[in-house]
Amino acid sequence: MLLAVVEMQDTAIFLVMLGFLIGLSAIFSRHIDRLGVPVVLLFLVLGILGGSEGIGGIAFDDYSFAVRVGTIYLVLILVDGGMTTSLAAVRRVLLPAGILATIGVALTAALLALFGRLVGLPWIEAMLLGAIVSSTDAAAVLAVLRGGNLHLKPEVGDTLEVESCMNDPMAVILTVTVIELALAPGEWHWTRLVAIPVQLAIGGATGVGLGLAGKWGVERVRPATIGLYPAVTLAIAFLSFGIATVLGGSGLLSVYVTALVLGSAALPYRAGLKRVHDALAWLSQIGLFLMLGLLVFPSSLPAVAGVGLGAALFLAFVARPLAVAACLLPLRFPPRQIGYIGWIGLRGAVPIILGVFPVLAGVPGAERVFNIVFFIVVVSTLLPGATIRRMTQWLDLARPEMPTPSAVLEINSAHRLTNEIASFFIDSSAAVCGASLSQINLPPASAVMLIVRGQQLVAARGATVLNQGDHVYVFFRPEDQPFIELLFGRRESV
Repeated sequence: MLLAVVEMQDTAIFLVMLGFLIGLSAIFSRHIDRLGVPVVLLFLVLGILGGSEGIGGIAFDDYSFAVRVGTIYLVLILVDGGMTTSLAAVRRVLLPAGILATIGVALTAALLALFGRLVGLPWIEAMLLGAIVSSTDAAAVLAVLRGGNLHLKPEVGDTLEVESCMNDPMAVILTVTVIELALAPGEWHWTRLVAIPVQLAIGGATGVGLGLAGKWGVERVRPATIGLYPAVTLAIAFLSFGIATVLGGSGLLSVYVTALVLGSAALPYRAGLKRVHDALAWLSQIGLFLMLGLLVFPSSLPAVAGVGLGAALFLAFVARPLAVAACLLPLRFPPRQIGYIGWIGLRGAVPIILGVFPVLAGVPGAERVFNIVFFIVVVSTLLPGATIRRMTQWLDLARPEMPTPSAVLEINSAHRLTNEIASFFIDSSAAVCGASLSQINLPPASAVMLIVRGQQLVAARGATVLNQGDHVYVFFRPEDQPFIELLFGRRESV
């Protein structure tokens, strides 16, 4: 009985510290973002402060637990990334993003491995380092681009986002391959590299299959309460990862493709589902970077500080830009877009998880590689991440964005609806700007429902005049959308 009480007290102290760290991360996220520093770096710093050598004193060195929990976190992040990415955007940038996610990752890994060998690391450690940090990170990229409300031109922003969600499998495959080479060099043969496209193909096919099956199931299953719909989509995502992995494919790619298919469907309570998955993704990002901070022992960092900082700078200024240029120049991307995509190569969640793999496998020098990865994550998050707004303005890659309304109207339904409700921002070029509702000739089955004007909600009456800066909610049939957009302009994404 006494032992149970002590365990409960220890658990309570741990939860108090964890709650304190997560709370601080959320509270100061906006202030950190205004300074131009990616908020994920705050989670990392707080993790270090809460660790066994910090003021929190939380002793955490369970690498096996970190891999299991980190994989779950990564699945949750990829689900959110897939569900909030449109299929049209993926089709538009599939070729450049796909090349970056495969050939680009391999080139980055090779260049960084060569650098590691030149600065004195053994070949296995150098190859491990290159493989572990070869891919950009969905958690960090989505946090900076979406969390920071950075609106890039579609061909740039979509390429960065889709690449970050697609390139994790390649990094995983390369890391596992190097680990196998380190543990059994006599049994390894270069023909195993043929397994890379096979794993990607199995992962992609499984993702499509589970996505279509999940879409069919979610549209027909009626849980007892609305709150169970996110549980259903999470179950589909976990099944997608597990089945693809068991079949010998890439579970991470399968999850992303499954979420992409689900996100394109007219799911019940679609808006609510996306909010839940967005919250889970942010909690996962907090958990991942806090966990990295807890796993790092600051006393062991000075020994690898020189190599770590050098590798981080080489990755940011040489390896990533050269790999991106080699992939995108043949596709005739403009130089400024190539330079921008090459610069925004943030690392984070995946290196944290992959850095633990060789430690668990018992590869010699794995702990040193993990500590070097820490420097790379910090520098790649701080250097490109903190300069992303300035680079966007300097290279003129931002797209004009309409202001968001102060209130959002949503209609949630368990069934597919035949008509739509959309929000339109009224600017000076809109045909209806300055006109009263009674003067607007709407289609017979259409109606203006509500007007959001600043901090006010304005009733839609015949004498109400639409002013510049209004956000107008319009009810219409899908076949009338072209005419509605002719009157009100491009619909908003709210």
